[in-house]
Amino acid sequence: MRLREDTPMHLLMDGYSDSKDILQDEGFLRTLLIEYPTRIGMTRISEPHVIRYDNCVPDEWGISGFVFLAESHIAIHTFVERQYVNVDVFSCKDFDTTLAGEDLKRRFRLTSSRVSLVEREWTRSSSQRPNPSPYTYDGH
Repeated sequence: MRLREDTPMHLLMDGYSDSKDILQDEGFLRTLLIEYPTRIGMTRISEPHVIRYDNCVPDEWGISGFVFLAESHIAIHTFVERQYVNVDVFSCKDFDTTLAGEDLKRRFRLTSSRVSLVEREWTRSSSQRPNPSPYTYDGH
């Protein structure tokens, strides 16, 4: 799923995993955030930040990870007991959103998911262009 070539893209994914082990594995998330930017043609400019959050309602605990990219960022949040994950990939340049979505579904062993794309209407030539905010939704 791709909106237009050379357009800033924001991929949002929500899904349910069949693996609580993956969703609570801080090492898995850290490794993913180290390796994944290169896989989708982006440049990692920071070490990933991974935090376990368990000072909450018992069924809301999980881990969150974030990495800065030259092109923007990747953020991932898991909710272990609900077997749920949110993924946010934002880039100021085009990337293969189909490859990214399918690969993340496989890595997190998602049994159901929803992938949304937001085209960020930004150009360097004009700061006065209206933002039509095209939004694409693909539920599975």
